[in-house]
Amino acid sequence: MSGKFFGEFKKFIARGNVIDLAVGVIIGAAFTAITNSVVNDIIMPVIGLVTGGMDFAEMRIILKPATETAAEVAIRYGALINAVINFLLVSLVLFFVVKGFNALKEKSRKEEEAKAAAAPAPEPKKSDDVILLEEIRDLLKAGQK
Repeated sequence: MSGKFFGEFKKFIARGNVIDLAVGVIIGAAFTAITNSVVNDIIMPVIGLVTGGMDFAEMRIILKPATETAAEVAIRYGALINAVINFLLVSLVLFFVVKGFNALKEKSRKEEEAKAAAAPAPEPKKSDDVILLEEIRDLLKAGQK
């Protein structure tokens, strides 16, 4: 049973879609790190400067202040603001990537259509009935001479 299970698992993993998905997840994780850096190190300081030095990551509503024995209890809505900005940036970049890919795909499709239109159309294949009738006609012509 375990041999069959591992055989099926190997077949599943070897499928192209699974490999493509894994590569996409890895690239997405790396891209997320870059986007987080852009948001946290470039965009948020500019927004903080515009808002008077406010750092969104530090924005919170304190429900219970920290004591010597207990940590602070707070709603950290600034982290949510950072996450939303990060999401919007990733979505925007992904939109441009997909838009560019679709433009390239459309250009390739149009080039293929132009090549197909420029090539002469193949002669339609004659049906077996037509071929047989032409042979009969040719034999009759040959017999009359």
